[in-house]
Amino acid sequence: MWEEQQGGIRVTQAELLCKDGCGYYGNSAWQGYCSKCWRERARKPEADRRDHGSQSISGSSMTFSKFEEKKSSETNRRTSAMKRLFWGSPSSSKRPEVSDSQPEALQGFDTLEPGDFTSFLKLLRSPSSQRLQSRCSAFLNTMEAYHDLHVEKQADLVQEFYQNIALHFSSLSEAKVAQVMEHMEKLIMTRLHKWVFCHDSCDDEQRDLTLQRRIKSLNWVTPQMLRVPFPDGGPEVSDPYLHAITAIIEMDAKRAPQDKLTCVSRCCQNVFQVLASSSSKPACADDFLSALIYVVLSANPPRLHSNMQYIIRFGLPHSLRSGETGYYFTNLSCTVAFIEKLDARALNLSPEEFQRFMQRRQQHDNNHTSKPATAISTTDGGGSGSSQQSSQTAAPNGSSKGQQRGREVRARLEELKGRQERVRKGALSLQEQLQRWVRDIHLQLDRVYSASHRDDLTATEVRADDDVEEEDDNSARYREVLVLQDEDAEEACKNETDC
Repeated sequence: MWEEQQGGIRVTQAELLCKDGCGYYGNSAWQGYCSKCWRERARKPEADRRDHGSQSISGSSMTFSKFEEKKSSETNRRTSAMKRLFWGSPSSSKRPEVSDSQPEALQGFDTLEPGDFTSFLKLLRSPSSQRLQSRCSAFLNTMEAYHDLHVEKQADLVQEFYQNIALHFSSLSEAKVAQVMEHMEKLIMTRLHKWVFCHDSCDDEQRDLTLQRRIKSLNWVTPQMLRVPFPDGGPEVSDPYLHAITAIIEMDAKRAPQDKLTCVSRCCQNVFQVLASSSSKPACADDFLSALIYVVLSANPPRLHSNMQYIIRFGLPHSLRSGETGYYFTNLSCTVAFIEKLDARALNLSPEEFQRFMQRRQQHDNNHTSKPATAISTTDGGGSGSSQQSSQTAAPNGSSKGQQRGREVRARLEELKGRQERVRKGALSLQEQLQRWVRDIHLQLDRVYSASHRDDLTATEVRADDDVEEEDDNSARYREVLVLQDEDAEEACKNETDC
């Protein structure tokens, strides 16, 4: 016997914070720690392994020790070579260099408006920022040349680059440094996106497929099961979370981690707006998490795991550890973890009901792959129909509601099928009318062409007759002139004879 129905999904503020108590937001990808504490804990085992390896070299064979030494030296050489390409020789430990011209070069960045990425690029191309631009270009070229490195090593290099660039702007205020670093992150990661996103050295692609199948198998989960608050009318009228669903889907189209976080923030803000309109009371964290789970299940965002890992690895640390974006991203991580571990107790169902829903979904997928026109289940006719009907009558109220919901969906599908058939017939009729119209146009054009051709022939004949008449008139005038000339000549001869 499962426990009585709970009051929805419960989450406290303490569960969202780092386990070490540093005050920053934790993340399920870091086992509940923030990015800073997680990296510190990850470095300790590596240091212990190096110490243990140095102590055990004397007890191991000479061949193995030489192999390990050569391998570690090769790794250190490659890493140090990359760092020298980024920052120069290791002896220059006095970064950043504070010169008289540096404050003048940073004045333009101090007056930079939030979100004005175009002005940031213009400042970066200015002569005063030539050294900074050279460092960025060298880093990008080297990362592209070493794109076959493990994605975690690439993430460490990018984070180290962020730290050194932040030191370059250390004379600015903290808010301005954060603003400039957001532009710098967009510049760097837009170039590196095709090299580091969903890298071959990790299993992000496989995790994406697994999560996508998991979300697809849970599409039978209703808002009532999650206790999602809805405004008046409910989800049957119109889905008020449509803008949030669209925003979370758009995350995959962005390249920079900050732009992806902006999509997450816009999604969560739309969720809070819907929650505020559904009740006069302020929205609590439990309602927000339930609504966000519903949004993710409805959207099934493409490559969700890869996008979240991309933000974790290559995003700015302060955007994930604190602030509004950190809170939203932490809730999104909790949402994904909840979906991956979703069971009957979380939905206030019995294990038998939960298993029945999952089996029906699997049967639905199998029917669609083999016979797309076959329905999921039938309640009339045959022994199987009677046995299924008896099992449905024995099911609790939650199961009957789900069956009613399924019947409504099937009715809507039949209605849509009828509409589609009417649209198809209308399209065929419109196509026939269009063909007849085209034929009529061609016939009219032929008539106009033939009529214009006849008019041209008639005009040509008229012009020919006019030319003949004009020639006759000219010849007659010419003859008259000749006669007059002859008469004048005879008269002149007579006068000469008389003389």
